[in-house]
Amino acid sequence: MLEEKYKKAAHIIVKSGAVPTPVNNTLIEILKTQLTEEELDFINAFRRKTSQTMEELKRTSKLPEAEILSFITQLAKKGFIFNQPNSEGVMVYRLMPLLMVGAFEYLYMKKIDHSEAEEKLAKMFLKYFEETRDFIQANYEQILPIFENMLPIDRTMPILNETIQGEHINLSINEEVEIPEESIVPTQKVEELIESFDDISVGHCFCRHHRDLLGKPCKHTDLRENCFTFGKSAKYVAEQGFGRSISKGEALEIMKKSEDDGLVHKAFHPHSDITKIETSICNCCKDCCGTLEWWRMGIVALINSTNFLSQIDPDLCSGCGTCIEKCPVDAIKLNDNDVAEVNAEYCIGCGVCAHFCPENAITLLEGMRKVYVAPPKLR
Repeated sequence: MLEEKYKKAAHIIVKSGAVPTPVNNTLIEILKTQLTEEELDFINAFRRKTSQTMEELKRTSKLPEAEILSFITQLAKKGFIFNQPNSEGVMVYRLMPLLMVGAFEYLYMKKIDHSEAEEKLAKMFLKYFEETRDFIQANYEQILPIFENMLPIDRTMPILNETIQGEHINLSINEEVEIPEESIVPTQKVEELIESFDDISVGHCFCRHHRDLLGKPCKHTDLRENCFTFGKSAKYVAEQGFGRSISKGEALEIMKKSEDDGLVHKAFHPHSDITKIETSICNCCKDCCGTLEWWRMGIVALINSTNFLSQIDPDLCSGCGTCIEKCPVDAIKLNDNDVAEVNAEYCIGCGVCAHFCPENAITLLEGMRKVYVAPPKLR
């Protein structure tokens, strides 16, 4: 009976996310470490509607308000319920998925102790990722249309700093990519984005924390506390203890350190709608970032919104390979003449290549576009 409750809750939790993942024994074992039997019964109230007001929850759960609030408090602390008001100021309680973005991310935003239990759970998550890969690959043709119709998972905010190692780097922007007239271009400068928010929280990078627990620490940076949330998401993160509230000045300092380590700013918008204000920014590297790793593993497609495209001047390129090493999506290769060339289909316009180019050979072309690369087919 209890096993069936976990299975039913697992289906509801998976259904609340955008990425198709399997309900299997590993997922149920993960949920057993996170949820009590009573919490499973409450999650059942979200089976038809993942976001509900208190009045709706009273009807669907058939529980008194005090008991509902008790469950909300418990599950919010675990990252399974988001409890913040909507744009009209009405408090809404939303069931979170396990992944992208949900309980997994919030769990590893907190400081880790490298306990035996934490390491065991991290291995369970890795096993679940591998099983998700097998599930996606086994149903590749049926699932591919889901990815093709998805909105971009995240939006690249480019590195536009002018200096590196004390030298001036010219990241010129050329308006050569056509922009549809109805296109809305959101904020592109991290400084302006931070300045626009009063509530900012920072937590630890969940991707790096997970890899730390697996004994595979990041090769690109020692930074861990550089995962940002804004507005009501920032309030949620701070209230639940997933991160801490910080000033705009400290946020800018951390962002600068992230850029110096070659990390990519990836912004997230509600429902992937870039006309809505940002809710968070990750600072990602090519070997730890979950979305990039899962793409390479064959779990998800690379689906990104960007306003820039890298362009390399062949007359200035020395063929040193720095841009190839730094590119997070392997969008740059050397041609037969040992000159770097950009694959526009893969380029997410992060500006990391230009930021580190010793020859100042790379510029960014401006124009909003969607990058879509299907997950590799492995079988």
